[in-house]
Amino acid sequence: MITTIFKNAILTAAAFAAFATTAQAGGYSRGEADTDILFESGDFIFRAGATYVSPRRTFKTTGSGPSLKDPNTDGVYTNDYWIPSVAAKIGVSENFACALTYTQPFGADATYGNNVRLAQALAGNRPYSDKGFETNEYGATCDVKFDAGAGKIHLLGGIFLQDFTYDAVIQPPGAAPMGRFHLQDDAAFGYRIGAAYEITEYALRVSLMYRSKVKHEADEGDLNIFSGAGAGVYSATGYGTLPQSVKLSVQTGVAPGWLVYGSAKWTDWSVLDSLNYNIDSVIPGIGGANKDVYNWKDGWTLQAGVAHVFNEKLTGTVNLTWDSGVSTGADIHEDSVTLGAGVLAKLGPGDLRFGAGVTHMSSGSQSTAQGATFDATGGGGWAYGVTGSYKISF
Repeated sequence: MITTIFKNAILTAAAFAAFATTAQAGGYSRGEADTDILFESGDFIFRAGATYVSPRRTFKTTGSGPSLKDPNTDGVYTNDYWIPSVAAKIGVSENFACALTYTQPFGADATYGNNVRLAQALAGNRPYSDKGFETNEYGATCDVKFDAGAGKIHLLGGIFLQDFTYDAVIQPPGAAPMGRFHLQDDAAFGYRIGAAYEITEYALRVSLMYRSKVKHEADEGDLNIFSGAGAGVYSATGYGTLPQSVKLSVQTGVAPGWLVYGSAKWTDWSVLDSLNYNIDSVIPGIGGANKDVYNWKDGWTLQAGVAHVFNEKLTGTVNLTWDSGVSTGADIHEDSVTLGAGVLAKLGPGDLRFGAGVTHMSSGSQSTAQGATFDATGGGGWAYGVTGSYKISF
């Protein structure tokens, strides 16, 4: 049994267990909605923070035959990004509370150099210098809890709105940008449901959370050709699906001031076989139906960590995360391993959390035979991330 002197401190560590930095998540995963705020003590809690990630993916070779570039001199093609997170818990009664959350659950952002654009063009595909998408999630999740033996059972459920914005710049090798492609879906809806059992005396909690897939169909889309015979703005349409996921999380106190935790997450990345889009006017070399091919497989993310309460004001954690990778040859998203660490300090009227992580990403290869727009090897390297947040309870 955890002694009284450490009880409040270990509960702080329990809340801290979810604060585990992954510098480079699997697939296009970025942030998770901060629904763990529902398990924290207090009727009114507000937490806000952000994570900064620097993924350092590079190609070793691009193209094949006469277009082979070994080594590739374009450098890093994945761009740095921020992941915001905001959560507010409102306790309606002793056994019922709701949380409002915001984050960016999925995203991608890449800038391709001249070697990649040459490989794209020689393979008979449209050359892009920039390509990426971003999503925003606005959610509401509620928690009903009731006594069960020595602990409590939580039943959780809610809905969220997710938007989607996709942009790509068309730029031939050795030339200026010639056009920009844009798709946008302002609102698609999904839901999450889950359950948990906890015994606070031992900082024990087991939870299972399901997040639904989201189908996006562009509300607006266009292709803007900057110059030349086909200059103008043309309407476009597009659609795609972002995956469902299931996450099992476990944590328990093992000694006064010590907590171990772990999680296993399955993500249905195979649902994202491609992003399909169509330009309504057929422009030679530009218009007509097209798609970004992924052909991904489902992904698994496993994490294990330990947290320790040093005193009533300072708690620390370290964790290790493995992601299985999702590639099948249409691009390079191989497995990765992340080492993360962080601290929680009681500072001022609230709690300050700060953490950092470093990820090693495995190399791989892609080929046009598997749906890629060009042949390439590499894609591995190192990624880095830092994260921070501040919580105030009323």
